[in-house]
Amino acid sequence: MNIVISNKSGLPIYEQIKEQIKAAIICDEIKEGEILPSIRSLAQDLKISVITTMRAYTDLEQEGFVSSMQGKGYFVLPKDSEHIKEQKLREIELHFYDAIAASKIIGLPNDELIQVLKILLEEQN
Repeated sequence: MNIVISNKSGLPIYEQIKEQIKAAIICDEIKEGEILPSIRSLAQDLKISVITTMRAYTDLEQEGFVSSMQGKGYFVLPKDSEHIKEQKLREIELHFYDAIAASKIIGLPNDELIQVLKILLEEQN
């Protein structure tokens, strides 16, 4: 598993770790039942605090991507497509909130914002 930490990212380190592991699980780079590196081992590899790694793993567990077994570590749970869809929908909503906030700053009317979205969607097809 290759995790890259960026000091220039606006995301906290634990969030960067969580998102990269989550993406690897969704893309099947990390398979169901596979064990994640130990908290201590990952912290040493990334040269970060064990607490930071623990936070990433705890968040992944709360979001239903991994499960912990005391003394054994964290294992990848079977993918629930509905759960993954819900996660992605939440991300989309956050991006929409950001776009709406930016449009308000420049005084862009809602109909023009919707038109921008329609244009972008057409470009993707």
